Amino acid sequence: MANSPITDVIFDFCGVLLDWNTRACLEGKFPDDVVNRICANDDPCGFFHYEDRMDAGEDLADILPDVRREQGDELAAIFEYYIAHYDDALPRTLPGMVELLEDLKAHGYGVWGLTNWSHETFHLAFEKFPRLEELLQGTVVSGVEKMHKPNADIYELALNHFGLTAGNCVFFDDTAKNIVGANEVGIHGLLFENALQARESLAQLGVRL
Repeated sequence: MANSPITDVIFDFCGVLLDWNTRACLEGKFPDDVVNRICANDDPCGFFHYEDRMDAGEDLADILPDVRREQGDELAAIFEYYIAHYDDALPRTLPGMVELLEDLKAHGYGVWGLTNWSHETFHLAFEKFPRLEELLQGTVVSGVEKMHKPNADIYELALNHFGLTAGNCVFFDDTAKNIVGANEVGIHGLLFENALQARESLAQLGVRL
């Protein structure tokens, strides 16, 4: 892999291209103590577990009864609100990332998207940030395909769908297990920190911008 020339760069969305902030959606709408509990790292309210199920292809309508049974009516109503106002959880593109996509394309590299995201809310990313849709040459969405990072099948589907060779691709994700999944199918998986680090990592692989 180290000797393969890089031709294409694949990007995760939330935490890489986009700032994803559940708190931004809920703060000021619900009591602070409830919001703090929902957003706690150990996910005591299961919000990120339920969202992960949506990312894997399940519908909100099928998940809500489980939220209600497991967490109660109040949290089920807040989860439903969260999904209905999901664009509020996407405050901005991350600094320098639109410019990185632009530079890659200007220098002849392919740029693509691969995201764990619900089919019910993914459209908001491109509606709110149309420049991303203009720049990306294609995007594979887990909730549409009913496949899920870090499983090999979604990486292989993306490669086939985009017409790419694994060893010629870099994949940026902010979640370590998704990097492992990419590496296992032969893609150069790199853990994302910020746009500057991404540029430096690409340069080390021979990408010239």
